[in-house]
Amino acid sequence: MSTIADSILSGLMWSLFGRLESSLSSELLQPADMRGEIKELEKTLLQVNSVMADAEEKQLRDRFVKNWTEEVRDLTYDVEDMLDELPLESLTRKLKVAEQERHHQRNLNFQGNFTSAFMLKTKEVTGRLRELCEQRFDLGLNRVSAKSHVLRQRPPSTSLLTESSIYGRDEEKSNLFQMLLTNDAASASNLCVVSVLGMGGIGKTTLARHVFNEAEIENHFDVRAWVGVSDDFDVLRISKVIFDSIARSNCVLNDLNQVQIQLKKAVTGKRLLLVLDDVWNESYLLWETLKSPFLDVARGSKIVVTTRLEDVALAVKPAQSYELKLLSDNDCWSLFVNHAIETSDFDAPRLNMDFFRKRVLEKCKGLPLAAKTLGGLLRSKQTDDEWEDILNSTLWEIPEESGILPVLRLSYYHLPPHLKRCFSYCAILPKDYEFEAKELVLLWMAEGLIQPTKHNKPLEDLGGDYFRDLLSRSIFQKSSTDASRFKMHDLMNDLAQWGSGDTSLRLDDELDSNNQSKRFQRVRYSSYTSGYCDGKDKFKVFWDLQNLRTFLPLHTGGPTRYITSMFLSDLLPNLKKLRVLSLKKYYITELPDLIGNLGNLRYLDVSGTKIRSLPESTSLLYNLQVLNLKDCFLLLELPSDLGNLIKLRHLDITGVNLIKQMPLGIKKLEYLQTLSNFIIGKSVGSDIEELKTLKFLRGKLSISRLEHVTFSPTEAVLSNKKGLDVLLLEWGSPFDDSRDEAVEKEILDMLRPHRNLKELVIKGYGGIGYPSWLGDPSFSNMVVLRLQNCERCTSLPSLGLLCLLKDLTIEGMTGLKSIGSEIYGEGCSKPFQSLENLCFADLEEWEHWDPVEENEQVERFPRLRKLSIARCPKLAGKLPNHLPSLEELVIHECADLEVLFSSLPMLCKLEIDGCRSMVCSSLTDFKSLNFINVSNISEFSNWFEQRFHNVECLKINGCEELLYFWQKEIRLEKPLQGLQSLTSLRELCIKNCSNLEFLPEAQFISSLTVLHIENCNALISLAEGLKHQHACLESLRIRGCHSLQSIARSQLPSSLKRLEVKSCEKLLFLLDDREAGYASSLYSSAMQQESINNANTSLLEYLYVSQCPSLTSLSFRGWLPAELKHLEIWHCSKLVTLSSSGQLPETLHWLGISDCPELESIAERFYDNMSLEYIKISCCKNLKSIPDGLHHLNRLVAVYIWDCPSLVFIPESGFPNRNLRVLSMERCMKLKALPNRMHSLDSLQTLELRQCPSIVSIQEQGFPTNVTSLAIADLNINKELIEWGFHKLTFLRNLDFRGYRYAVSFPLEDIGMMLPTSLTRLTIARFPRLKYLSSKGFQNLTSLEYLSINDCPKLTSLPEPDLPSSLLQLIIFNCPLLKNRCKKDKGEEWFKIAHIPCVRVDGSFIYDRKTEDGA
Repeated sequence: MSTIADSILSGLMWSLFGRLESSLSSELLQPADMRGEIKELEKTLLQVNSVMADAEEKQLRDRFVKNWTEEVRDLTYDVEDMLDELPLESLTRKLKVAEQERHHQRNLNFQGNFTSAFMLKTKEVTGRLRELCEQRFDLGLNRVSAKSHVLRQRPPSTSLLTESSIYGRDEEKSNLFQMLLTNDAASASNLCVVSVLGMGGIGKTTLARHVFNEAEIENHFDVRAWVGVSDDFDVLRISKVIFDSIARSNCVLNDLNQVQIQLKKAVTGKRLLLVLDDVWNESYLLWETLKSPFLDVARGSKIVVTTRLEDVALAVKPAQSYELKLLSDNDCWSLFVNHAIETSDFDAPRLNMDFFRKRVLEKCKGLPLAAKTLGGLLRSKQTDDEWEDILNSTLWEIPEESGILPVLRLSYYHLPPHLKRCFSYCAILPKDYEFEAKELVLLWMAEGLIQPTKHNKPLEDLGGDYFRDLLSRSIFQKSSTDASRFKMHDLMNDLAQWGSGDTSLRLDDELDSNNQSKRFQRVRYSSYTSGYCDGKDKFKVFWDLQNLRTFLPLHTGGPTRYITSMFLSDLLPNLKKLRVLSLKKYYITELPDLIGNLGNLRYLDVSGTKIRSLPESTSLLYNLQVLNLKDCFLLLELPSDLGNLIKLRHLDITGVNLIKQMPLGIKKLEYLQTLSNFIIGKSVGSDIEELKTLKFLRGKLSISRLEHVTFSPTEAVLSNKKGLDVLLLEWGSPFDDSRDEAVEKEILDMLRPHRNLKELVIKGYGGIGYPSWLGDPSFSNMVVLRLQNCERCTSLPSLGLLCLLKDLTIEGMTGLKSIGSEIYGEGCSKPFQSLENLCFADLEEWEHWDPVEENEQVERFPRLRKLSIARCPKLAGKLPNHLPSLEELVIHECADLEVLFSSLPMLCKLEIDGCRSMVCSSLTDFKSLNFINVSNISEFSNWFEQRFHNVECLKINGCEELLYFWQKEIRLEKPLQGLQSLTSLRELCIKNCSNLEFLPEAQFISSLTVLHIENCNALISLAEGLKHQHACLESLRIRGCHSLQSIARSQLPSSLKRLEVKSCEKLLFLLDDREAGYASSLYSSAMQQESINNANTSLLEYLYVSQCPSLTSLSFRGWLPAELKHLEIWHCSKLVTLSSSGQLPETLHWLGISDCPELESIAERFYDNMSLEYIKISCCKNLKSIPDGLHHLNRLVAVYIWDCPSLVFIPESGFPNRNLRVLSMERCMKLKALPNRMHSLDSLQTLELRQCPSIVSIQEQGFPTNVTSLAIADLNINKELIEWGFHKLTFLRNLDFRGYRYAVSFPLEDIGMMLPTSLTRLTIARFPRLKYLSSKGFQNLTSLEYLSINDCPKLTSLPEPDLPSSLLQLIIFNCPLLKNRCKKDKGEEWFKIAHIPCVRVDGSFIYDRKTEDGA
């Protein structure tokens, strides 16, 4: 792997010079000889740095120079580590002095050991540096004044087309084409600039070329010019190239003024097209100078600028900017194929192109340059192995002449030194890993990659600037799935690894065994993707990483993970230089005391762990900046001396709800920016006034248990915290006499935040009124306000004055009876001008809302989009009648409320539940309404005179009057109003309408696509309208309709695809086809079947029937729909047969039958060419056989047969051997034998045989050897299986073996039983005589990761001398003797299991405190 000096050294060295200079003033280095050593080190470092520019260029071609630069970089890290010791020692001494003075101790003398040790280290690194300094002469390294330009040049740019077509850019090409041909009449300038932005290799130049060479473009412009600019924005050079291109002559002038005069003459009055390709210059002044000759060009002239930098695109002030995205998979593949498979002699059939398509797309990730490069490299390769080699290569292994590395390297060279270090650090991030900006910035901070500036700008803000800079340079990309996350393209990831050299190690990558020890000494940053269990083998490499600074396991979501305890107890103390330590989401119950020895630690993340407390030694981590305890829900307390962490900037205890108080001394954390929660203790811990000194707090702050504050603070606590965006103030105890209303109001008054606050939540406040600041218009940035459970408050403040308030929630204010004009603000003509979401909930005494609408000059709620009122049982009167922007109205459980509708022109969603009535003030056309959900409403008044032409979804729950008027409308043949006006309805759901006997006729019935009817006990028939010839119904679901005996087949439209029927107690047969007069006795059964199938269910694909205890048949005549693909029947106790013909539809894919005890037969036989892929039959106690022809089902993938006690045999012809992957048979007590040819099931991967005692033998050939998962339980063929030999299953990964009564050891030693070495999971259970696990049997299981031992009462020992080191999980259940021997730190077997990450005994994790106490 090649690396370059400037990647780390340029920024690192200059920061070292500053630190060396400042170290001279340290009181620890006052002896003259110490200061002399530091100056000598600085001098030597300057000599080395003087030749680094030359080394940067030469090391790419000279491996000796490359090794030299790596040695220099490694040494600079050592110097930085050494210098870190100075401030740490100084701070340690200061804190010790303060502690001794606090306890009135006088012994303040410190030993001189530190100074001596520091001097020795300084001499050692200076000596190493001198050696490297001398070697510079042997390597021919010279001092150069500036970096060579050679390395930073990209391949030359030309306007000539390099390929005839462009892939995936049709839309962008068309847009750019039209933009160039369009004259902007509104523009004051004759010249218009267009920028094309995107990462390197994304196709900016290719797009510009194709547009530039269009004939229509050529004819449209009088003069055209193309300039490849690159990083050398030399205005004179560019001006001469433009002139040469236009004048078609060679400009010999070398004076910029003269050149631009000539250029201006050449273009004045002419329509110009100029393409400036690959621009890096961000200087506005240089740009204006270059553009000056073009001020008098003809109208419609254009300049196209292609660039990777967003700042360049902004500097040129484009009229329009196009940011190119990555290609789609299809376009990327087409481009690749064009370059890889264009030769006439290419033998494509010899390659597995489907497989390689996936690999190529994973490699390219939509980047055109990568697709072209790979295509070119693979053009002459014609074997799978050759393609594999190329596709497995990394960026730096691709030949230089391919062009991809120089193009991408240019992005790297243009980064300033501080960004190079930050970008190189990203080499530890896995490909496709998505990260948040703040997450990465905090890591950069911890590693010292963000240097303070003279302006004292917070490091977090500087890091944010760094991040945005890298984003603007297309180094980072926004995630396509989460707007708050980012990622790097794979090639940028490769580039970061190339830049970081040996300093970074991703454990997930394959490690080259050559020369690793030396490389590991240079590793500073490491990451890995954590698995469910991370064992000791995973961390072997870390014993060599003595200089490691970052230990970063990365999670991709999912549950808690496990890590071997040996990491914390043995390995962690060895990593003394750690700055970043993350143990996020690991199942860790405690941290070791030795954590306090990691004095360089700046970032500690134990979020999501199971720790109950932090060791007191945590308070010795004086350099700590970030302490993340988020979601440590078992954490009971923080260290008592937390205030010693004076450099702490971020403390996150979100989700930590058991802490009762903050420790004393929080006020000393004056740099603290993140404090997720400040808990007030009851007469203990830090009081609320300690918050005053934390002036840098920003983001979100919660202050909880405010009921413990018994006095008002003497001055404002939060008003100086400009950075706070979100504030939560919470009182926690119940409202009783101990709560002082006046004091609580004073406290809330003194908690007035800064006016920059954006979101405020007040919860459980006990005052009667609110302080004056709440609702003060000076809080002009407040967007969200929630007042929750403030039970004693009887009125609301003037919230209408908050000009930017968008979201307001009033909840649980049980003392509030009326809302009147006070909420709007006295004299305010436009209250709530920005409010979009208004929610009232749980206001038990609220009776009246006065909208105050008599003054038409006052416009209230002009932007309100959602109004929600829930559980306000006494609310009566009317709501605001003019809400011009309201889109959603939700009212629940307001029994006295009459919902009056008037002017709601934008209403889209209406949900009313449990109100007295719904009334419209006048004829209203709800033109925007598309969703209605009405529940438990007794009166609808003139609702039925309204029009609902655009409603697409209607849900009716328990509204009997609504259905009565629906039927009445039909009888009176009223015009299209009320429910008859639902001409756009697509989904109808009717629930809990006890009087509904049939679905009334309506015009909209024929337009429905979804119909649900639930708990309508009187329903006996569906609507005739469903069978309309233009009916669109596709899904019908009927549940809990206990009067329904059948569904007339004639009522079901031919469009129906999905039918679900559940819990219909009287349903006798599902489809009543007796009315089909075409099915006369004159017809043959086949003709009858065809005729019926062509009737009204010809498209039915999905049929689900469940909990219909009276059902005897699926249809009266016993026929199933011919196009049925999915058939699922559950809990139908009287069902006897599926089909009277004994046949299943040939289209059937999925067959599931469960708990049908009367069912005796599924079908007579399975016929050829059936489409069945999945069969599951369970709990059918009368089922005696499986149909013949099973072996013909060549598409069958999975078969499950469970709990069929009468099943005697499987057809002798057996199972199909082509695609069957899963075969599971359980609790079939009478099943006598397995079918023939079991061994020939070549595709079988999972085989499960449990509790089938009547099977007493197996065939001589045994089981298919390709099985990867085998489960055997309580069989009488265990002995035969063991004798046949499990070791023959060479692909077996999972073995579950239960119920072997005779084994004393396992594997059985007396017969030399061996298990396959491929096993990764092993479960043994119900071995009543088992005493020990065989050492010989386990010694070859080198891949075993999971071992479960259950119900082995006599088992006492595990294999000797140890379990496989690969083991990650050990589960022991109901093995009392073994449990006693596995006690933590005490049991005889403990040493064998101590290293295993996850050990559970009787359901409890071995490191849980309750487990230890129980033991």
